[in-house]
Amino acid sequence: MKIIVPMAGRGSRLRPHSLTVPKPLIPVAGKPIVHRLVEDIAKILKEPIEEIAFVLGDPGFFGDDVVKSLEELATGLGARASIYRQDLPLGTGHAIMCAKESLSGPAVIAYADTLIRADFDLDPAADAVIWVKQVDEPEAYGVVKLNANDEIVELVEKPKEFVSDRAVIGIYYFKEVGELKKELQGVLDNNIQNGGEYQINDGIKAMMANGKVFKTGSVDEWMDCGNKNVTVETNSRMLGFLQSDGENLVAQNTKLENATIIPPCFIGEDVVLINATVGPNVSLGKGSHVSDSTIKNSLIQTHAHIKNANLDNAMIGNHVEFDGNFTSVSIGDYSVLE
Repeated sequence: MKIIVPMAGRGSRLRPHSLTVPKPLIPVAGKPIVHRLVEDIAKILKEPIEEIAFVLGDPGFFGDDVVKSLEELATGLGARASIYRQDLPLGTGHAIMCAKESLSGPAVIAYADTLIRADFDLDPAADAVIWVKQVDEPEAYGVVKLNANDEIVELVEKPKEFVSDRAVIGIYYFKEVGELKKELQGVLDNNIQNGGEYQINDGIKAMMANGKVFKTGSVDEWMDCGNKNVTVETNSRMLGFLQSDGENLVAQNTKLENATIIPPCFIGEDVVLINATVGPNVSLGKGSHVSDSTIKNSLIQTHAHIKNANLDNAMIGNHVEFDGNFTSVSIGDYSVLE
């Protein structure tokens, strides 16, 4: 089994956090998004992973440190890492074809801006599986249309009239991914574009037209990391799941002085809390210092220094210094104070 992970986008909706750190490497509940996604998929598949292929963007942004972290992720799962580059943002289908040397055999394709919780077996009768989640407002999503045999017969993007309430979440299984490769090559060769880009859906539609059977796989939880608000919400939900799983989320060397942690919280190594109340639903990255503050429902990355603050629904990056009693401000591009 292979896992193909397109992650070339820079994550403009998550600025300023994605200006210096690729969005898939932003930590949620103490672990980068892409690491959580790939590890969870590996658990669901319940079979050895042979290769994990990552499709990255500009080497100046997705640099050697990113490559090293992804290689370590693959090695930890007993797989080899393959690194590919998408030089131009030409769509999902184009991104997948950048990894065409790895497109053979059974494979899962997963976009690295979402997290899931699921436990199911792949349908052996299906040529492919598209994972979906039942949603309340299907008109805001791409959805699947099913026939009487619960086979997918059509993909409909943001339907104006009701088609189904099963939204496509961006994770796919192909019994033979080489068949998708063949159809996507046709999409590229014939310059079939939607919105100026080459899309995976056009390859899937061609497979359906050739009689390939597509089934749905349902996830219990689908968590987006598209922008700041939903990423903070995803952090909170993931902390709850990890606490229920019995994971230890607080580093043993956390230093507390007149401080309280209200679970669930992730507290990284070498964190110092002085005269502070942290939680619930807070992630504090390695080396962060918090004093004279109350923080809840927030995601704070590494080596942040926060004092005199009352934070709720906050997302704070690496090496940030924040004093709630500020009288002088120095803020870079794309920063937001609300």
